[in-house]
Amino acid sequence: MSSGPDMPEAEGDLAAPPAAPPPGREPERQLLLIRLLPNLVSILSLCAGLTAVRFAISGHISTAVLLIVLAACLDGLDGRLARMLHSESAIGAELDSLCDFVNFGVVPALVLYSWGLRTDASMGWIAVLIYAVCCMLRLARFNVGSRAAVPAEKTGFLGVPSPAGAMLALTPIYFSQVTQSFLPPGITSFWMVGVGAMMISRLPTPSLKRVRIPASAAPFVLVAAVAGVALVITWPWWTLLLFSLCYSSMLVWYILRWLRQRGTGAA
Repeated sequence: MSSGPDMPEAEGDLAAPPAAPPPGREPERQLLLIRLLPNLVSILSLCAGLTAVRFAISGHISTAVLLIVLAACLDGLDGRLARMLHSESAIGAELDSLCDFVNFGVVPALVLYSWGLRTDASMGWIAVLIYAVCCMLRLARFNVGSRAAVPAEKTGFLGVPSPAGAMLALTPIYFSQVTQSFLPPGITSFWMVGVGAMMISRLPTPSLKRVRIPASAAPFVLVAAVAGVALVITWPWWTLLLFSLCYSSMLVWYILRWLRQRGTGAA
């Protein structure tokens, strides 16, 4: 039976008119998709760190360490991408900080525990807890300082930054792989606690973000960076151990200079 002119149309014959937006409601802000790239890099960094734990538990320590190195490289990219794309945001900063705590506080500690601290579980687990807590305190202090009107770490870092601390904490693994010898758990535990103490200290440490070079030297720096990546891929343990020793030597030099300046100021 067909509908008459006075009868309502059957359901579906006519499209319902679009609902009017509530009065006073502003249209939703549009966001360029490429501006999500920094957050995506942070998430990929977190995935690399968590996957490192999986490989460490299954006994593939070499793969786990390289995944932590990859997480550190990705961590160095997200902030720069955010500044380049003008997509800095509060949620991006919090996301980066949470990823840093997992990747450079929790993951290296668990990898070291799986690698060589389980034979002395009590001391090893205490070192794991101390290192992770130190990393958490370090990141909390950095976040508070970065939100201040005058950032406390504008010319350098106060204490060892968390990515560098993770690379330093893994030094016993580099050393054991190079020398084909196994360090006692007590030495590894002491080293982890020492690195954690350096992270929460207020000693000045170098920041590569503040290093200035002549413009004419830029091509040589780029070539050196490519060579460094190639060395890590070709001879990872020797290269990582060399980087760790160089950074440790730089820390000693900074500490001695700081102590000398304090002694001169006191005099």
